Amino acid sequence: MEIAQPTVTLLAVTPGAEKLIEEAGRTCYLSLDRMSEGSEAGFIRSCIRRGHHSILEHASATFRITGASRAFTHQLVRHRLASYSQQSQRYVDETGFNYIIPASIMSDPEAARIFRESMEKTEEAYRALRERGIRKEDARFVLPNALESQIVFTANFRELRTIFNLRLDPSAQWEIRRVCAEMLLILQKEAPSVFGDYVLDTETMTARPGI
Repeated sequence: MEIAQPTVTLLAVTPGAEKLIEEAGRTCYLSLDRMSEGSEAGFIRSCIRRGHHSILEHASATFRITGASRAFTHQLVRHRLASYSQQSQRYVDETGFNYIIPASIMSDPEAARIFRESMEKTEEAYRALRERGIRKEDARFVLPNALESQIVFTANFRELRTIFNLRLDPSAQWEIRRVCAEMLLILQKEAPSVFGDYVLDTETMTARPGI
């Protein structure tokens, strides 16, 4: 089955993330007495401007990402300061798998036909191998990068800013830009002092930090 776009769901975020970050940061300067209601916003923005980013590591977020391809997850897992739990092709039977079609292929009817036929033939090959008793761990060798691969992803706020800086750049691949844009929109609501400086262009799915 074809999937039109990925879905990003926030599973968990550090409770009171911005106050926690402020307390960690103020411990460095022994200025805990300056904490007050709302003081975290200016403090965090000031720390980010000055390059004091280590305090952002005390808060983290966990997302479930569905409807994205194996090609996307291969890029995401390159960010090593994070934790991942990914759909296993060794244990999950991929008969009737979901797949993603790039917009550049969808916009060309002949290219889309070629792509869909390839997916159908691949699925037939996978099914035939499984019916012959080939184990999933070996039958998966015929599976394409277009295959949907669900993943749960956890990273601290500092690493998430690093990921956004790299993956919301215009030079990044379109699919990971789309997923990162969804994560950024969620985190701008959850931790606006940490992520509010990014201005997202929803048409190109690009953003740059502004602080």
